[in-house]
Amino acid sequence: MKHYFFILFYLFCNVFIYAFHGSFWVYIACFLAFSAVVVWGSFHIELGYFVNSITHKRTRAKEVALTFDDGPTEFTPQFLDLLKEHQIKATFFCIGKQIEKHPETFQRIIEEGHTIGNHTLTHSNSTGFLSASKMIEEIEKCDDVISKVGNIKTELYRPPFGVTNPNIAKAIKRTHKKSIGWNVRSLDTVIDNEKKIYRRITKGLRKGSIILLHDTSEKTYRVLVDLLVFLEDKKYATFTIDSITNSKKND
Repeated sequence: MKHYFFILFYLFCNVFIYAFHGSFWVYIACFLAFSAVVVWGSFHIELGYFVNSITHKRTRAKEVALTFDDGPTEFTPQFLDLLKEHQIKATFFCIGKQIEKHPETFQRIIEEGHTIGNHTLTHSNSTGFLSASKMIEEIEKCDDVISKVGNIKTELYRPPFGVTNPNIAKAIKRTHKKSIGWNVRSLDTVIDNEKKIYRRITKGLRKGSIILLHDTSEKTYRVLVDLLVFLEDKKYATFTIDSITNSKKND
């Protein structure tokens, strides 16, 4: 579902208005409905309304991607220990300021073969209201930190909160990034009950799923412990996000 849905919705609103002879309240109702759809599209990255994001891998294999946002943090080494124990590679979407706080942990992520993505310099709570130039700055400055501390480059970018809009779309295009979303959202930063987080993840798994997690708490670490047992029990392999983008280049 992409722009076509919203174009059709817009046309429907106009036909609806015409049918009711341009009533003021019909105009208001259609305006509010259309605004609600646009807001929905801004916050639901899977719709691809403003940005065409990768939200899953097209595959017949029983495999999923573990992705971690908002690190590195003081909890990240525990996550790395666990992933190493299970011989699993993941994708870490890192915040520039967090890399500066934990440079050794960031370097360890790279050294242990995990994939790195850009998650902006500051992960501003005002992300959805920033200008295109400010968003470009957020992405480019994070790239600078990644290059300085890790001596690597990445084309992968995950929008903070999964929010997209025309300014963010322009920034992604100008910085030549691939926008990465998800189709399994753990809500591990919102839900306190670990069992609920675990059920939410395992219930939504499909072949090629991209799972959104955060390496920011003991809670998520404990969920990951159980999740890795589940994946092994159900014979799921794992992949990193760059395996998708690299395969697209070779198509």
